[in-house]
Amino acid sequence: MAKAAADKIAAPSAVERRPALAGQELSVTGVTLAVLQPAQRISLRAPEASVAVLSKALGVSLPQKPKTSAAKAGRTALWLGPDEWLVIDDAAKDPLADCAAVTALHSAVGISHRNVAISVIGPAAAATINSGCPQDLSLDAFPVGAASRTILGKAEIVLLRTAADAFRVECWRSFSDYVFTFLSEAAGDAAA
Repeated sequence: MAKAAADKIAAPSAVERRPALAGQELSVTGVTLAVLQPAQRISLRAPEASVAVLSKALGVSLPQKPKTSAAKAGRTALWLGPDEWLVIDDAAKDPLADCAAVTALHSAVGISHRNVAISVIGPAAAATINSGCPQDLSLDAFPVGAASRTILGKAEIVLLRTAADAFRVECWRSFSDYVFTFLSEAAGDAAA
């Protein structure tokens, strides 16, 4: 009898993970916000002696100066501190797997599901971000390729300038609704 009852219980259906804010977009005069596709990400910590071998394994030179980034073949490394980088791969390759074979001292932690990325594009992009971010986003102070860990309103973000009028805002998934809403309201103000 127990077997017959167990046979009648339906097998669990597949659970599908939906990205936070999937498909959200906003376009107003001067700025467009869009949630970017999921990417592979790692938080990487390493001493200076390990940088060359990690750069080779990752296929992108880990930047060594504050507020800088380096990109190659869909993979971007952002300098976050003297021994800390955020590595993002938009080409669906796994940077964590690339680091796994490296024997030089380092710590690589997969954070792909922790972060959400939002693009902010248009002539009012800097003004939109500056409504809640104290960083000087002029091209002289924050040129294309500049990256930093900063704040937006009450949330920590990682900011990357991808073009003169375009930014990538990385935030934790748990803050993504707040960050997108903040940027949406700021975009409306910048457009006014």
